[in-house]
Amino acid sequence: MRRVALTSVVAGESLGEQHQQPEDQPRLWHVTLSVSGPDAPLADIRRALEQLAHDHPFLLTSRYAADHAEIRYWEEARDLHDAAAVALRLWGEHRQSAQLPPWEIVGLEVIDRDTYHQRVAEGYGPAPATPVGVHPF
Repeated sequence: MRRVALTSVVAGESLGEQHQQPEDQPRLWHVTLSVSGPDAPLADIRRALEQLAHDHPFLLTSRYAADHAEIRYWEEARDLHDAAAVALRLWGEHRQSAQLPPWEIVGLEVIDRDTYHQRVAEGYGPAPATPVGVHPF
């Protein structure tokens, strides 16, 4: 079987106009991780998310309620696959050290920095994470 190398082309560009980026250079990815599960005491959730922010220094903001939370942060990774893999491990790997609730991941969005800024500029993306920190919904 003959193997053919695949090349992606950004919409509206011809093959010769592609942007060249070194594949091994890390990029910034904006990650939104949503988790949910059984009700837990709000004070415990807040303390756990604050500990997670301490353990994971790129954490921008967390919002929480008794049965769900949303965590937003920047991840430096080579590509989307690496950023998503780290995000999908984040909750489980820090569950014990941060004493996170036994919730499951129910949503994940990973977008590159340019897409994040484009969405914000057009008014339909996630609002910039202000104030930074851990807050109730």
